[in-house]
Amino acid sequence: MSNIYAERIDALRGLMERNGWDAVVVSGSDPHSSEYPAPRWQQVKFLSGFTGEAGDLVVTRDHAGLWTDSRYFIQALSQLEGTGVELHKTRVPGAVGIPEWLSDKAKTVAVDGLCWNVAAVREIDDALGDGGLVVDVPDMLEELWTSRPQIPMTPITTLDVDTFGGTSREEKISWLRKWMLLEGVDRVLLSSLDEIAWMLNVRGSDIEYNPLVISYLLVSQDSVRWFVRKVAADDPDTLDSFSELEMDDVAVDDYDAVFFGLSDFTDEQAPVTIFVDPSTLNHHIYSYIRDSYPADRIVCGTSPVILQKSVKTPSEIENLRQTYIDDGVAMECFLHWLEEEVATGREVDEWEASEKLTQFRSQIPGYRGNSFENISAYGPGAALPHYSTPKEGSAVIRPFGLYLVDSGGQYLTGTTDITRTVPMGDCTDLEREDYTLVLKGMIDLSMAVFPRGTAGCQIDSIARMPLWKKMRNFGHGTGHGIGYYLCVHEGPQSIRYQYNPQPLLPGMVTSNEPGLYREGMHGVRHENIVLCKEAGMSEFGDWLEFETLTCCHFDTSAVVPELLGPEALEWLNDYNAWVYRTLAPLLPEDVAAWLLDKTQPIEL
Repeated sequence: MSNIYAERIDALRGLMERNGWDAVVVSGSDPHSSEYPAPRWQQVKFLSGFTGEAGDLVVTRDHAGLWTDSRYFIQALSQLEGTGVELHKTRVPGAVGIPEWLSDKAKTVAVDGLCWNVAAVREIDDALGDGGLVVDVPDMLEELWTSRPQIPMTPITTLDVDTFGGTSREEKISWLRKWMLLEGVDRVLLSSLDEIAWMLNVRGSDIEYNPLVISYLLVSQDSVRWFVRKVAADDPDTLDSFSELEMDDVAVDDYDAVFFGLSDFTDEQAPVTIFVDPSTLNHHIYSYIRDSYPADRIVCGTSPVILQKSVKTPSEIENLRQTYIDDGVAMECFLHWLEEEVATGREVDEWEASEKLTQFRSQIPGYRGNSFENISAYGPGAALPHYSTPKEGSAVIRPFGLYLVDSGGQYLTGTTDITRTVPMGDCTDLEREDYTLVLKGMIDLSMAVFPRGTAGCQIDSIARMPLWKKMRNFGHGTGHGIGYYLCVHEGPQSIRYQYNPQPLLPGMVTSNEPGLYREGMHGVRHENIVLCKEAGMSEFGDWLEFETLTCCHFDTSAVVPELLGPEALEWLNDYNAWVYRTLAPLLPEDVAAWLLDKTQPIEL
């Protein structure tokens, strides 16, 4: 039986043959290095059927391979069956990355330079060596993908700082210009969509779950130019937003005019120095810059916006505290509903549960959509860290075992992310043990105190130690940064075992989500969102700690108190008591009564 994805890869090989390419490398991203690309740039999905958020495809004359990490191993093996595409595992011992793998298998490698950032293309080029050649072919799949979606153009809104919190765009632009003076650069080109949205205080929905607008931003001392899809823009909010921006001296140009803008030096004195971030800027744009500017006038480095937006302002932090309380109301109403429904014997499947959670969340003031696709997984489904809940044929949630739900919301006053693993009734000893060990790791990290200057990679082991002592582990990171009504995943900070030198700073908001996954059996993940803040000073320096923002109880029915230990047990009891005190006045009476029972302290 033919496979549509195998046929598409064969068609790609025909294109390779006609052009003399030994290999094609297809990015899972878009021209802006987005984690979640719009449908137009879901090229890996088009060619292979793989739907995970992280995955790149390599096609040679006799091989096709998908490179992805442990979050998607099981999913990839299932989705790639029959396609002829083999799984290549990343972030595991002995893993061979794409550049290294290509080094002795190809000389001429074609890439869609619009969807590969500069740093990634450089790695491939370096691996090929002197005799190799990387060919930039923008939109190379255009002739094969006849029904390819267009670049999205959704309504654009500007944010009212008084309601939204944060900082005005005028202040942000002024801050960036000061940075430019210190660095000796005349222009900064921003291509990362969350950086642009943050700078201009604009939001859209060009990418599902991410309130972003596909665009570029060019800032100089004399001008700000925003290159965005504006052809035939007739939405009143969009037009009002364009007018507001132009009144604030932000020129709104068409998306494709970025090439003209980069070569236009009318308002600036030559020679002009431009700053770009090669980790986010696509190779095709960079090639144009390289042809337009002298080499010594191109400055490459990490965008200063990444760090600036990661440290939340006092007003943003206050808004986030309230937002997580509001989100907790939705979560508790959902968990109460789920338990009640399953207890009646009615068959509730994973999809219905997911839809019901979204319904509860949509009732919260300021809700603007989910921050990612709900992960609603019962039993074996929860063993896939990024399980995609099927609408048809999803598993029925039974009154026993473990149900995992990982979800979040986009609100005008912040972005939320929370995971709860819920005992639906009787659990096996192994389920209880895994449940408790993961919870202990999360609690231990929540209680951590560490010196200023500590990076997330230096404390990642705290969350893993209870598991390690039992020779258990999980493959994904422990924590990622969270945006403010922006992307649910942001940097520069992280908490993971891979090296990342970025210190955790007061004001950074990060997830705390250790897990454990047993294929074909069950999965456990407990996730709270924590705020890094000052803990105090001593003769040994300044110290930092975490404040937990997430406000939703942990079910204690599957906890093995002896594994948790007295200190973690005290933290759990105090946390659940705080959740009840905070949420009970905001909940319907029946839900509040149920929550009171759920948050009763447990003892050794």
